[in-house]
Amino acid sequence: MAFKPLHDRVLVRRVESDEKTKGGLIIPDSAKEKPAEGIVIACGEGARKDSGELIEMAVSAGDKVLFGKWSGTEVTVDGEELLIMKESDILGVITDDAAAAAA
Repeated sequence: MAFKPLHDRVLVRRVESDEKTKGGLIIPDSAKEKPAEGIVIACGEGARKDSGELIEMAVSAGDKVLFGKWSGTEVTVDGEELLIMKESDILGVITDDAAAAAA
């Protein structure tokens, strides 16, 4: 099944968190928090101003993003747990350090 978000909504796949702490302690599933970062899977075309003019999305499919802890609505698409949220729920785009340094 293909899913395309409408307007200023994005479909996000959570990035799995680490199983261990930096000190080597294993974190049990019951103590893990759901990660607040993910990969954008699909985007809507953007919001519209009152005049009808389209406001383009600042994120695109493939972007790694950081979002609020309680952001979005969990949905299941093709048996996979995903999040759908408004673009305004996204706090920022995470870039690779090497790519950011080159820019």
